[in-house]
Amino acid sequence: MDISTEDYERFCRYLESASGITLGANKGYLIRSRLSRIMEEVNAPTLGALLNLLDRSSSASLKVRVIDAMTTNETLWFRDEYPFEILKDTIFPEIGGPRGLPVRIWSAASSSGQEAYSVSMTVSEYQQARPGTLSAGVQILGTDIAPSVLRQAREGVYDELEINRGLSAERRSRFFTRDGAKLRVREELKARVEFRECNLLQAFSMLGPFDVVFCRNVLIYFSNDNKRDILARIAKTLKPKGYLFLGGSEPLASYSQEFEMVRCPRGVVYRLRG
Repeated sequence: MDISTEDYERFCRYLESASGITLGANKGYLIRSRLSRIMEEVNAPTLGALLNLLDRSSSASLKVRVIDAMTTNETLWFRDEYPFEILKDTIFPEIGGPRGLPVRIWSAASSSGQEAYSVSMTVSEYQQARPGTLSAGVQILGTDIAPSVLRQAREGVYDELEINRGLSAERRSRFFTRDGAKLRVREELKARVEFRECNLLQAFSMLGPFDVVFCRNVLIYFSNDNKRDILARIAKTLKPKGYLFLGGSEPLASYSQEFEMVRCPRGVVYRLRG
């Protein structure tokens, strides 16, 4: 597939407008590898022809397929470990006492569900070590823009390669059951988790309020203006003194003054000011 400079720039504008993802320069290979099959199926010989189809009002399903294909969806279990240790050592002891309301946690851009289910495993481990805590329960919401990964997340079934990316043998044995050649998340984990489609560029205030938000390794794909906007709206979904986890390469200071950094032994988390 030959991609003209004009079509490439046009597609970059389209992708950012539709999903917030900034593709950057010299990423034509990504377009070729991820969209070739779709273009063949819709009989679009060039990227320009595909964009013309996307501009038509009747192409909503095609738009979903294109955005789904261009979404990175890179994920693994207990990514970086320290956020889940901070949950157990700092956040749950602070907010998990008897108060009549469940703890609410949002996993934004949750991909195929590994982060949300890792949080659910952390809840089970915390309650096992401290019986009677989190007595009002924990509600975990996972959201993503890509319908394909949400389908897998809701099903909670993973192959061996996916399971082995960050999951210990002990957790694999405790929290999964065999489903043919694959492994299925146990119902005790799934009972806490709900998955919904959500584009971070669009309104999401109705999802909250939350005690904790995971928005890790997501903002790196957005423009600076969109980062500021998303962080401002995340702040509005958090309860007073609520917590925000970002990725290790996502500095907050340049984009929001609404949070304070909380340094923990193994990493940092951000707490809503006020």
